[in-house]
Amino acid sequence: MFSPRFHSEQRRHLLRAATAFPAGLLLASCGGGGGSGDGGFGTFPPTPPTSTTAKVTDRRILVAPDVSLHVRDWQSDRLGGTTFVLLPGFGATAAHFNSLALALAQRGRAIAISCRGFGQSDKPLPDATHPYDTDTLVHDVHEVLEALGIGRIVLAGHSIAGNQVTRFAGRYPERVRGLVYLDTNFDYTTATPDGSKEGESDNPALTEPSPTDADNASVAAAIAFNKRINQSWSAPMEADLLDKLQVNADGSVQNNTPAEVMAAMYKAARLFSPDYRPLRTPALALTTLPGDRQHMFPWLPARIDAATEKDASDMLQLFQAARTKDAAQLLAALPPGSLQKTFQPANHTDFFIAHEAEVLGLIDAMAWR
Repeated sequence: MFSPRFHSEQRRHLLRAATAFPAGLLLASCGGGGGSGDGGFGTFPPTPPTSTTAKVTDRRILVAPDVSLHVRDWQSDRLGGTTFVLLPGFGATAAHFNSLALALAQRGRAIAISCRGFGQSDKPLPDATHPYDTDTLVHDVHEVLEALGIGRIVLAGHSIAGNQVTRFAGRYPERVRGLVYLDTNFDYTTATPDGSKEGESDNPALTEPSPTDADNASVAAAIAFNKRINQSWSAPMEADLLDKLQVNADGSVQNNTPAEVMAAMYKAARLFSPDYRPLRTPALALTTLPGDRQHMFPWLPARIDAATEKDASDMLQLFQAARTKDAAQLLAALPPGSLQKTFQPANHTDFFIAHEAEVLGLIDAMAWR
């Protein structure tokens, strides 16, 4: 198997949390406002930066005695511009940001990091010396910045990497100029500890398919499978997939992350409850909502039976409500001047690719110092 089932877990988490949330906070997310002051959008849309050239360099950076990370480093000729550091979500790699990072580099510099255990980074099996907890991943990010001589940054994290964003900003406030949460949850610890499917439909058609042996028979078959289960496909998504594949002698493929590593990181992330109180800089929180069942269940055919149609519609409505509440709770916990924007219709996996121009505009409009 090479396609982690994290999106289904995220749906369960949000649905489970839907009934345990103060309804009054919902108003905070309507209209995208969560405070005022230096973090405001200012004039929108802002003037885009002058076009520059940007060159990407692939690096390997030692972050522990026997752990090196794959880092993609886009640099432009805008010396003194903003440095953006991008952290991929669970199971993804630095390549997932190939398009967004190239655009951000026009503003100065952009760095994307494949965390330990994934992509082209080293993958030590988890033990006392090689943990996969949030503090270790945050330390790894700090070591990358130290190795590259980078000072203050705008730190962005997709999905569960929001844990790292919050922890890094709390531990190293002097290094943080701004924060971007790319469709991340308020707190992942409220998920069902045993991984049970509470809040998930019993209809098997609504469960994200796993690849068969035929889907793993070759690189081309793996790409075809992922195209079928995603609503859209793009060059960054394909590059991310290729970074995650191990090609065997017979041409078949498998996930290059050991199952033990995947399990250890997933468990550790679920045990980390973010503390937003130490944050001192405004954050931009971007949220996605599916517009219809094709956004939430893209593997379903256009025509389905009435029972599955109803189950999908019910799940869609529950998820939309839960996601809206969760986004409002995140916004309420962030420092004054933080702002939230919801993209709908949009997909969790690729919204910052599909809506890149709007994402860039929102980042440009943040008055980070």
